[in-house]
Amino acid sequence: MKSIRRRAIGALVLATAGATLLAACGSDSGSGGDTASEGAGTSGSKTVTLVSHDSFAASKPVLAEFTRQTGYTVKVLRGGDAGAAVNQAILTKDHPRGDVFFGVDNTLLSRALDNGLFTPYAAKGLDQVSADVQLDAVQHRVTPIDSGDVCVNYDRAYFTAHRLAPPQTYADLVKPEYKNLLVTENAATSSPGLAFLLGSAAGYGDDGWQEYWKQLKNNGVEVVDGWEQAYNDRFSGSSAGKQAKGDRPLVVSYASSPPAEVVGVTPPPAQSPVGVATGTCFRQIEFAGLLHGAKNTAGGKALIDFLLSKTFQEDMPLNMYVDPVRQDAAKPEVFTRYGARIDHPATLPPEKIAAQRDEWVKAWTSIVL
Repeated sequence: MKSIRRRAIGALVLATAGATLLAACGSDSGSGGDTASEGAGTSGSKTVTLVSHDSFAASKPVLAEFTRQTGYTVKVLRGGDAGAAVNQAILTKDHPRGDVFFGVDNTLLSRALDNGLFTPYAAKGLDQVSADVQLDAVQHRVTPIDSGDVCVNYDRAYFTAHRLAPPQTYADLVKPEYKNLLVTENAATSSPGLAFLLGSAAGYGDDGWQEYWKQLKNNGVEVVDGWEQAYNDRFSGSSAGKQAKGDRPLVVSYASSPPAEVVGVTPPPAQSPVGVATGTCFRQIEFAGLLHGAKNTAGGKALIDFLLSKTFQEDMPLNMYVDPVRQDAAKPEVFTRYGARIDHPATLPPEKIAAQRDEWVKAWTSIVL
């Protein structure tokens, strides 16, 4: 299957030295750039540069359509995982590497805004975006582009074979019957890991979440660095082509894991081999912004408009396995057929995340690691 959203955040939350982090970013994923459409160089008025994380993906025909409509060629500079890319943008904000940044989500949004990364711009198409994802609706420093839910996934075959009902809530995960079954990502080094921590904080409150994690630790939760290791190596339900399956039938991943597991499978199965514990979900919203000091502001604005266009929004689900934010954008049938419907995901106000994120991560590290 295609890789689902690798959202590791490096050591961003706990970083003490920017230079050290940048060195780590370079060795982590070999960040680099590529030109989405041929014909223009790395600079000049007809090239617009998009800075993003390694998970950015779009189909060539759609990017070619942007060039046809606007005359601009898109150059993509990938900067490692999501948090590493944000941190690079902060450290280079006086000399930005591009014109538009895509990939900061609501768990780290305050860090980007507090560092003055973006120039305000109200994108075309915002009238088709619901107010609940427009987290900077007054100043328009960032534009919502996609959303997704971080949830516990389960291996259907395991639970069927063991005649055990899969868990559905946070509270279920600390029950004895699920001991030593869950693997999650490090909240200090992974965005889904951080989102899972924030979901527990939203559900149990400031006075209860630490006790919850003590119970989860006592129930045998395994912690690994990032999503790829958790899902592809440790999760027993992954079909990522590995020779030896993991032995953990519960993993923190995304509500889009089920459709990702069946794309390209012939004949289409009655259901995905992966299920979603719908009571364990935390909503992530991902944004794009015009970088302060961008060389090509006109091209940057045009690109943000295009990212919010119906054409790009309908192209995203099978490229990045996320949901479009435009209300009039149709999702592929495989998403609606196999995807989990999350009606009431956990959320936290951005200002609360900003005020307590670092404190939560430090306390979590002390308890779990």
